[in-house]
Amino acid sequence: GVSLDLAPGAITALLGGSGAGKSTLLRLFAGLEPVDAGEVRLGDLVLSDSGHTLPPEKRHIGLIFQDFALFPHLTVLQNTAFGLAHLPKSEARAIAAQWLSRLGLGARSAAYPHELSGGEQQRVAIARALAPKPAAILMDEPFSGLDPSLRGSVREAALDAVREAGIPALLVTHDPSEALECADHIAIMKSGRILQQGLASDVYLKPQDADIAAALGPVNRLAGRDVPAGLLTRPVAPDAIVVIRPEGLIPDVTAPVRARIVSCHLTGPLMRLVMDIGDLRLISLVPRGLAPAAGTETGIQVDPELAFIFASGGS
Repeated sequence: GVSLDLAPGAITALLGGSGAGKSTLLRLFAGLEPVDAGEVRLGDLVLSDSGHTLPPEKRHIGLIFQDFALFPHLTVLQNTAFGLAHLPKSEARAIAAQWLSRLGLGARSAAYPHELSGGEQQRVAIARALAPKPAAILMDEPFSGLDPSLRGSVREAALDAVREAGIPALLVTHDPSEALECADHIAIMKSGRILQQGLASDVYLKPQDADIAAALGPVNRLAGRDVPAGLLTRPVAPDAIVVIRPEGLIPDVTAPVRARIVSCHLTGPLMRLVMDIGDLRLISLVPRGLAPAAGTETGIQVDPELAFIFASGGS
């Protein structure tokens, strides 16, 4: 029951928890698994249907996995040129060298994989996948094993190169922040089905149900009957489900709805506030300069674009 289109020159993040079916879908695209029904197409070319599976090596699709899968006995240059065996050796080496330079690895071409950092190995894997000019590229959580201090810079360099190639790209991830920061489009997957797909900003700001809203990061979820009077500008039915993103709860000393700050902790760029409004406990994420101290009282207002109301039964 899955339908997903990948557009040339855009990165689509396939986001979901463990067991959602993300890697299985990638394997179907890659030809590593046969389909039971339906089709996998690359343009007008049918790659898979219920009676036919074009082998992975004939699909001209680049694959990048979490474990990098570099050949330990080959140099960085030789690894990158591996998919160019059909070209004259000098031409293959020149193309491989260009991609390594593009990804900041020109000085490491003679090194072996064990001599590289994790971030360097991942960039080699990206260069190797892009060097043969694939028709599409599939990435299965390629950055999740990297040190957090390196992940951002390596990911940015790698995905810039993928976009520059102008081909369809699928990024499988379980990290909502990575999906929002890196992808042009997002598809939310759960239990083998795509719940919602579209522009990253649309999926974040216009989720179709409460589960989809929660798939893109922590949320405050409460029943309509528990919403304090005056907190929302829209009417709320008692049996409705209300979802408010933490960054949508904004301290405002002039707001009529009052909250007591239970705790306040620095999470990095933002402060995490735990607050009580009557018997209701909510979480807020605010810039450090706007964070009231623990134990104090403040007014609270809600950004209407970050508060969602769903009818009962809408997850």
